Amino acid sequence: MSVPLPRRGRRSGAQSTRTLILASARKLFSEQGYDAASLRQIARHAGVDAAMVHHFFQNKEELFAACVKLPADPREVLADVMVIPLAGRGAAIVRTLLTFWDSPVQPALLALLRGVVSSRAQAALLREVLSKRIIGAALADLPDDGTAGLRASLVASQLIGLMVSRYVLKLEPLASAPHEEVVRVLGPTLQRYLTGPLD
Repeated sequence: MSVPLPRRGRRSGAQSTRTLILASARKLFSEQGYDAASLRQIARHAGVDAAMVHHFFQNKEELFAACVKLPADPREVLADVMVIPLAGRGAAIVRTLLTFWDSPVQPALLALLRGVVSSRAQAALLREVLSKRIIGAALADLPDDGTAGLRASLVASQLIGLMVSRYVLKLEPLASAPHEEVVRVLGPTLQRYLTGPLD
């Protein structure tokens, strides 16, 4: 892929430079994925010095979070989940997701989810968030037996289905079901995806 050379001339302001960096980062993250897109490459695509990227964003993770407009740091949201042994984590993941969605950040989450439906670039960004920062973090200690990727994908599919059904489509009785009822029904399914047989 050709990468444009840095543009010459004075920038119109800090905000426009930040906006340009974000636009370039969204493009490269969605096209190449989080791991492949480097800060230096993003800076070059935006036509700015790499130091300018660090001026606005502490690291690549912070830049990525700004691109996706996450309303919270996934590591903080998942902190309580990660201390639960893998054998009992299915219910904990469902409970944490419901608590997070039924909080003041719900409008931002809905905007993110709806944006995925209408934008391939946004869908690619969310896929990176799910695989690297959320599912990847929550399931980092899955045994390396050749099924970890499939298990993580199955967990993601279940959680995305829950989010869309409960919060976007508002399918009843799921939409108004108490948290613990949803945990009771879906927790064992996630647990099977995590540690049970897949045949």
